[in-house]
Amino acid sequence: MRNVKSVPIYDIDFTLRRTFRKKNFRTLQREVILAALSGEDVYLQAATSFGKSICFQLPAVVNLGVTIVVSPLLSLMMNQINALRENNVPVETINGTTQYHERKRIIDDAQCGHPRVKMLYVTPELCSRDWFRDLLRSIHAHGQLARFVVDEAHCVSQWGHDFRKDFLELSFFRREFPDIPIMCATATATAVVRKDIINIMGLDEKLKFFAMPTSRPNLHYEVRFKSDEFDERYTDFLQWIRQIYARRQGTARLEELQKTKERVEGVSGIIYVISREGCENLAERLCNDGIGAKVYHAKLSNDAKKDHLAGWISNRPGYDIIVATTAFGMGIDKEDVRFVVHWQLPKSFEGFYQEAGRAGRDGKASICILYYALEDRIWLERMIEMQAAQNQKKKSSTARTENIEGRRKSFNQLVKYCEKTTKCRHQIIADYFEDKQKPVCDWACDWHKDPSKLQKAKKRFDATGLTPSMSQAIDNHLMDHRQTMANTDLEWVAQD
Repeated sequence: MRNVKSVPIYDIDFTLRRTFRKKNFRTLQREVILAALSGEDVYLQAATSFGKSICFQLPAVVNLGVTIVVSPLLSLMMNQINALRENNVPVETINGTTQYHERKRIIDDAQCGHPRVKMLYVTPELCSRDWFRDLLRSIHAHGQLARFVVDEAHCVSQWGHDFRKDFLELSFFRREFPDIPIMCATATATAVVRKDIINIMGLDEKLKFFAMPTSRPNLHYEVRFKSDEFDERYTDFLQWIRQIYARRQGTARLEELQKTKERVEGVSGIIYVISREGCENLAERLCNDGIGAKVYHAKLSNDAKKDHLAGWISNRPGYDIIVATTAFGMGIDKEDVRFVVHWQLPKSFEGFYQEAGRAGRDGKASICILYYALEDRIWLERMIEMQAAQNQKKKSSTARTENIEGRRKSFNQLVKYCEKTTKCRHQIIADYFEDKQKPVCDWACDWHKDPSKLQKAKKRFDATGLTPSMSQAIDNHLMDHRQTMANTDLEWVAQD
């Protein structure tokens, strides 16, 4: 049993202003930080806009010793690290890209007895290595191991939409270091996944549990029933964004923009596309039609990534829209994203909710549009069946089988979200995450705004059905990915 410490006297408001350059804490952040500083185990579930990272970063800055942060994605890790370094926080990472001399320097510092580093970001795979576990033991022996943090903690559970088997090995933290507190943070966990995280990580029965409501009342959720057969998605989006620009050019609005030195086209947004090729094609079309768009995906050069991200964050002309694969946006603190568009149906309910939540972090009205096409749904359903068949053929583990079943259920619930025309979108989201608090929806979804129009659009969509050309396109898409599937460990083929 760990001895929970009384909270030392820390001026966390000063640290917030001085180090993180923020004026005030958001709702509940202070309480989470104080629980962490008292040495408690902490479980934190909150929407994307909450600011979960500061809840473990600020305690790491003021605490003695090293905080170990486990993160599943290199892009997420580097976004947080770069932001911390801009604020002069001593932070390091050891991952698959770390050069030998850099790794040696970091290790020597971490186990010297008075380390300079405050946070060490690592991958879950690294935590299984014997040499890294020996490093943790050395840091602990010197009394310099402050805390373990598991970011994107839903990856621990086989029922989670992003399950990673290496996360299961993180139970080592509690077995080996029962006196060191653990914080688990996630934006997307059902009741089953939450229970899994707490049990697998061995969190103390007296842990501090924080779960924010799923409701984001400033977000307007909308499903648009479209097909690629007649290029409906592109035509619809182009018309929509041009209408926004036209409204901003109206006399009264234009005067407001001129006073604040904003551009008419300065409407920041993200379009999520399922493949890198799709990103490239869509961004090129938008640019050809005079819309400032840049791509962002794993195969982009580092220089291009830095340029596109920096231009987008600073609202530079020509960088208004980022067309990206799903990994984009994690760990990026940009508050003025006015829209998030899913060009295709996402692969999970949790993924959709997390990505849509990158809009409107400043609390201002923003829109989340999901283009729902029959061909997308059928293609993803067939992909799931292919994965299940391959899983059975390989006689994969029970955890892996349960994970695929969990993904199937998550995807099916997202399909129901799209096809439901008799219920508030915010309420459907709350129901999925078993959030008992009734969400606020002040005309902030397509159902509340105009249920008759929504139902008519769905009726027209149903009447269209699957045409021969759409069916052929699905078959071609599956053929393209069959070889990829054969060479992967049943991972979703999102390409990033």
